Amino acid sequence: MKRVLPIKSGLWDLSQRTSVMGILNVTPDSFSDGGKFVSVEAAVTQARLMISEGADMIDIGAQSTRPMASRISAEEEIDRLMPVLEAVAGMPEAEGKLISVDTFYSEVASEAVSKGAHLVNDVSAGQLDSNMLRVVAGLRVPYIAMHMRGEPHTMQNSENLQYDDVCKQIASEIYSRVKDAELSGIPAWRVIIDPGIGFSKKTEHNLDILMGLPNIRAEIARKSFGVSHAPMLIGPSRKKFLGQICSRIAADERDPATIACVTAGVLGGANIVRVHNVRDNADSVKVCDAMLKQSTKNLS
Repeated sequence: MKRVLPIKSGLWDLSQRTSVMGILNVTPDSFSDGGKFVSVEAAVTQARLMISEGADMIDIGAQSTRPMASRISAEEEIDRLMPVLEAVAGMPEAEGKLISVDTFYSEVASEAVSKGAHLVNDVSAGQLDSNMLRVVAGLRVPYIAMHMRGEPHTMQNSENLQYDDVCKQIASEIYSRVKDAELSGIPAWRVIIDPGIGFSKKTEHNLDILMGLPNIRAEIARKSFGVSHAPMLIGPSRKKFLGQICSRIAADERDPATIACVTAGVLGGANIVRVHNVRDNADSVKVCDAMLKQSTKNLS
C-alpha cells in the first residue's frame, strides 16, 4: 500500500522520497528576502535557480506573514502575484514541477489556480477567509492547512502562546481545521498538514514540534487514522528562533541551523520541507531519505 496524492493530471507518490519546496517571496517586506524578487525577471531567475538545485515545487507568496506584518488586500496581492506566477508557470524548467500559491485569500487562490498553480498553501487553514475552504473544494486541488492561532499581526501575542502540551494541542487544533475542510467539501486525502513552526510558537514550542512529529501524528490518529497519515510539511527555514539559538541576527545566516531542523523533521516523518536555500537542504533531504531507506531494508 502506498499513500498517493492526486495532483495535476497524475498521482504524487509520497512513499519514494521527501519533497523540497522552494520559497519564492514576491513581497517587499518578508523577513528573509523581502524586496529581492519583486520584479518578474528576478523572480523567474530565482525560480529557475531553485529548480536547478533540486526543488520539486515552488511556493509563491505575495503577502508577508512574518510576525506583526500588515495585511494587504486580495486585489493588491493578486496584482503582485499574477505576473510572477504566469511567468514561472510558463518556464520550460517548470515542466514536471509543482507550483504552490501561499495565500489566505480565497480570491487569490482561485485566480492563481486558474493561472497555473497546482496547490493552495494557507497559513490560516481557512480561518482568515470564510470562503477559502468552500472555494478550494471547488478548485479540486491539494490544500496545505497550517496551524496558527490568531493572524500574523497577533499570532505572537501572549494568549496565543499558551500551551500545556504543544504537540497534543496542535494535533487537536489542526484536526479540527481538517474536519472543517472535509465538511466544506475538501476530502481528507487532498489535505497536507503543517504544524506551523514559528507561527504562534515560542522557541521551546518549535523545538518540541521538530522532535515530536510522530507524537502529532499519533495524537491525530486517536481521532482519525486517515488524517494521521496525511502528508506533513514543515517550514523552519531561517526562522527567528534559529537566530536566537545560534546568535544569528541576519536571516540568511541561519541556513546551517535550518538544515539541522530539516534533518530532524525528515527523520521524524515530514514529507515536504519548505526552504529558502534549496541546494543545501536538498542534500540534507537526500541523506535522510537514504538513511530511512537503509533502516527499512535492515528491518526487513
